[in-house]
Amino acid sequence: MLEERLQKDLVGALKEHNEDKVAAIRSVKAAIQTEKTNGKFHELTDADIIKIVNKQIKQREESIEIYKSAGRQELADKEQAELDVLKEYAPKKLEGSELMKVIDEARAAVNACSIKDKGAIMKYLGQNYAGQYDGKTVSDMITGIFVGNTQG
Repeated sequence: MLEERLQKDLVGALKEHNEDKVAAIRSVKAAIQTEKTNGKFHELTDADIIKIVNKQIKQREESIEIYKSAGRQELADKEQAELDVLKEYAPKKLEGSELMKVIDEARAAVNACSIKDKGAIMKYLGQNYAGQYDGKTVSDMITGIFVGNTQG
């Protein structure tokens, strides 16, 4: 389970005195604990933890941009080091032809024939490929498929 892996890696990072890895893993573990105690969940699945990791990754990416634009390269470097650690726990992102293949699979599974079925395709992808794609990219690709397809 991913939560157990995080705990083992945290212990290893503490022994190695790897501050960036310790900080990154502790932030994920804190987010997991917050999610567990907010009343919605008690036990989290790996899919839930992947969503938390992806959220942490997105936060780091945004922080890096803000720090760079403010001329704070040392803070951007620290965030980048934590981002690199977090990416070890996220699933590989689908891109290009792999992503198009998954979209085609989703279209077939929900029997989509028009842009009105976009929500059903997105729901299918969310259930079966959570955290493995960028939602905006997929949304744009689906729109492109149906806008380019005048047959309906």
